[in-house]
Amino acid sequence: MMHLEGPWLTTTGKKKGKQKYASAEAKARAESLAASWKDLEKTYAKPLPTKTIPMKKYSLSIPAHRNTWKDIPSLQTSNGVAAKIESPVYTGTKVKGIGTMHKSNAVPIFSDEEAVEISKMRR
Repeated sequence: MMHLEGPWLTTTGKKKGKQKYASAEAKARAESLAASWKDLEKTYAKPLPTKTIPMKKYSLSIPAHRNTWKDIPSLQTSNGVAAKIESPVYTGTKVKGIGTMHKSNAVPIFSDEEAVEISKMRR
């Protein structure tokens, strides 16, 4: 568990329980270190600034130099009408059907022997 500031704050946000020491010497040493640390903080810690800094006011308007798009007309190359492309349809006689080899793997079948082979492969 990682400590942020002091023994009472943790990364989980929960308070720790009472701290246990290995011996009375360890407890005395820890308390003296904590007291000396507090003395050092009083001596060298910088006070927090009390002056508030005003925030800048921002506007969501478009800057004046970016309004050039209104002055430039679009290029008219056609009247916007396009013919619909017909979807391709197989009209030949080579492919006899579509078989499923494994799960949703679609395989084209060109002959009756291939159809029999694919049906035997599944089992």
